Amino acid sequence: MAYQTTLQSQSMELLVSYQQEPSVRLRNRLVRLNMGLVRKVAHRLANQCAEPYEDLEQCGYMGLITAIERFDPTQGYAFSSFAVPYIRGEILHFLRDRANTVRVPRRWQQLSREGAKVRQALTMELGRQPSDQEIADALDLSMNEWRSVKLAASNRTPLSLNARVSSSNHQQSESAMTLGDTLTDTHYQILQVNEEDRIELQHALNQLEDKTREMIESVFFHHLSRQEVAKRIGVSPVTVTRRIKKGIDELVELLQNQAQAQATV
Repeated sequence: MAYQTTLQSQSMELLVSYQQEPSVRLRNRLVRLNMGLVRKVAHRLANQCAEPYEDLEQCGYMGLITAIERFDPTQGYAFSSFAVPYIRGEILHFLRDRANTVRVPRRWQQLSREGAKVRQALTMELGRQPSDQEIADALDLSMNEWRSVKLAASNRTPLSLNARVSSSNHQQSESAMTLGDTLTDTHYQILQVNEEDRIELQHALNQLEDKTREMIESVFFHHLSRQEVAKRIGVSPVTVTRRIKKGIDELVELLQNQAQAQATV
């Protein structure tokens, strides 16, 4: 415990020095001091994937360096709490890049490779493309399982967003809709939801007593301190805090009533 406290203290001193005057030498010392964070995260994730532990550890060090570069000692929180999300995020980013878009059972991956070899051999032997039944028989599989293997293999490769979407009458045209055209604009949806929330909040705010609404808007919208608001309005900071709490309770009730009213429409 005493060792851990000393280590944290030493790390913080170096982090303060690094922020004041960054250098490769200080950064490398900080990396060595915090190697245990990387190893802990890498070991935990290594048990959840098939990638080598050493690769995960190297990615973790990249995340640790990023954390060192971005850490602000004046904020008052522990470096370990700040660094772990960066370490974990860098490793997970690596795993996402390495993973297939669609997870296929290992047995089916092996059968798909064997099926390709059988198809090639049967084509040379028969002088034509073999049927699915012939390939399934050669692999000692049922037709249903072989079709599942084929479907899984074909679905591992993502479709292009420019791929044409067939219409019901199967007519092809230059203006045919693409797969990308069918996707919703997530950014627009978020903006729309945010605007609807803003309108509902403003409607609820307008129903509050004027001075209470002014206090809430000053603190949460204009980022004034309660002391500044109290001085401007001419009341005590305690009064501002009390009025804001009461106003927020009223806002919650008003917004709940609005939501219930919309649900019944």
